[in-house]
Amino acid sequence: MHKNVKNLINIQKEIKSKIIELNYKDYNPKIIAISKTFNKDHILPLVEYGHTHFGENKVQEAIEKWPEIKKKKSEIKLHMVGKLQTNKVKFALQVFDFIHSVDNIKLAKKISEEQKKYKKKPKIFIQINIANEKQKSGINKNDLNEFYNFCKELNLDLIGTMCLPPNDNNSDIYFSEMKKLNKNLALSEISMGMSNDYLNAVKYNSTFLRIGSKIFGPRN
Repeated sequence: MHKNVKNLINIQKEIKSKIIELNYKDYNPKIIAISKTFNKDHILPLVEYGHTHFGENKVQEAIEKWPEIKKKKSEIKLHMVGKLQTNKVKFALQVFDFIHSVDNIKLAKKISEEQKKYKKKPKIFIQINIANEKQKSGINKNDLNEFYNFCKELNLDLIGTMCLPPNDNNSDIYFSEMKKLNKNLALSEISMGMSNDYLNAVKYNSTFLRIGSKIFGPRN
């Protein structure tokens, strides 16, 4: 068995144990294997194993790697987890099923325009800058309701919210707040938790865990 598949199985076991420990019912978060910078040799063993959710953070890289794989395995869902520039939206729609990083009016408008042309609606997460960090993307939580309504008017397929909390070992605070914000908007999906804090995200019912290095190993 390929080491990446072993890593994935171990993570799945850990998550399962955590859910049992928390005594959560009917809760089964999905793992997005973040395959950015890794080539097909690293990805295909997971595809063959039957894993379906993968994430990339650059449109160009995704276009080089995924169309051929997706043609053979139509059940694969590809997630855009990086910053998306408006001039790349039309290309992103050709390969991605989910976009996790919608955080401004210009981008929301562009997705709305392009999805009409392509007759393909990606599932959208609003990215929230949960700790108001200057260097990070994401909508300010005070502007969230207004932005949510704007996206709904544009007929975007809004399914949830996403965050990249600070790496300060306080993820519980941010995940707890994200859960509340998501609930206020009555959204069903929440994208949070990465290789270093996914078990914490499970505590707050994250539905999509974005795990890269813990599956694929360190990036070059």
